Amino acid sequence: MEPYPLTFTPILKEKVWGGRTLEKFGKHLPANCSIGESWELADLPTSIPDGKSIIANGPLAGTLLDASFPLLIKFLDACDNLSVQVHPSKAYASRHPEAHLKSEAWVILDTTPNGLIYVGLKEGTTEEQLRTAIENDVVPEVLNAINVCKGECYYLPSGTCHALGAGVLVAEVQTPSDTTFRVWDWGRTGREMHVDKAMECIDFTGEQLMFNQPAPLQSGSFVTTHFASTPFFSIERIESIEDTSLELVVDATPVVCMVVEGNARIEHAVPVDTPLGTTILLPAGLTNATMHMPKGTAVLRFDLPEKQYQA
Repeated sequence: MEPYPLTFTPILKEKVWGGRTLEKFGKHLPANCSIGESWELADLPTSIPDGKSIIANGPLAGTLLDASFPLLIKFLDACDNLSVQVHPSKAYASRHPEAHLKSEAWVILDTTPNGLIYVGLKEGTTEEQLRTAIENDVVPEVLNAINVCKGECYYLPSGTCHALGAGVLVAEVQTPSDTTFRVWDWGRTGREMHVDKAMECIDFTGEQLMFNQPAPLQSGSFVTTHFASTPFFSIERIESIEDTSLELVVDATPVVCMVVEGNARIEHAVPVDTPLGTTILLPAGLTNATMHMPKGTAVLRFDLPEKQYQA
């Protein structure tokens, strides 16, 4: 079968901190539920419930994605603060084979004027000081708080203590792991904390993460912002400044596109409408595909380092 652009049925996750904002991105949310996550592209091990996406279009519609795809891509709607948490570091994962690295990036799609994210410990914070802050319910005092703006991107390597703040909506791309160690939960009760495991993972070296937001560059009909290049993925935002088309040619590694502004359509032997909120996997070897982008349409493009993917 010739490769064709694939779309997927969103996997919706109810969360104590979730809301209803994802309806604006075309998600059909169940009534009376607070939905915090929409897993747009997932290919996790079968041991994880609802961890694999179902293809929604074309000849493969209704079948599970089963390609060992090395990224998990989501929308996150934080109506309330997420727990302060950390994901396994490389050192922790080497000692605990059941744990998996999780490096991730957030692209800010919308935020309230005072929307915050919490990224990393303040310089000089020790394990003892963090434990004291947990006991005294003052954890935000030892975290770096950042007032975010729509259109920014933040890369969070494994081992970074972090939390997404209330009122912030993001697109998240991450390595394919769902291992999370909660440190503190804003006074909420009923969810398990993993403080000792988290302490093994958190980077206390004092090295501060730097977040320099890149300037967009215009070329022809497009404005492109290259957000990040990491060992696991790269991210850029492509926006059309007039009605135009983008040729989609994919070589040895797949590409993922997510429509985050406006609506688009892909012309191909298997054509597909891609309205706001649609995530599309462009398989390796895809040819003869064109994305029609009306003025103001914007897509996030996620690329893999070639060494990270073996078809």
